[in-house]
Amino acid sequence: MQHLHRSIQRCSRVAVYGTLKHGHRNHHWLNGADMLGQDRLTEITLYDLGPYPGAKLTSSTGVTVEVYAINAEQLARLDELEDYLHHSPAKGMYDRRVLATQYGDAWCYIYNPPVEATSQIKSGEW
Repeated sequence: MQHLHRSIQRCSRVAVYGTLKHGHRNHHWLNGADMLGQDRLTEITLYDLGPYPGAKLTSSTGVTVEVYAINAEQLARLDELEDYLHHSPAKGMYDRRVLATQYGDAWCYIYNPPVEATSQIKSGEW
């Protein structure tokens, strides 16, 4: 648990690519967070999972993300939404990884289940 608190302190930004983006149905989970801006990340690829997208850590031509400044409480709420399991990240729906953005390092939720039966979103926009 001590390591987790250091990680939260170390990274106070999140990069979102789907339903958490401005204008989408889960954006309210970011209430109180400051939007720093948009970026395009080439180390992730988006997949169409129906009602929401999932990102995998594979190279792409880029995925458009919104980067927000968040606090530990906001990160904990996002972990709940994304079914991130601190004790076993590979077993939740999403893991989270720190990715470099033009606004500094940011957490990004990476989809754990296989995506072979889904379509890649080649435009990087959702």
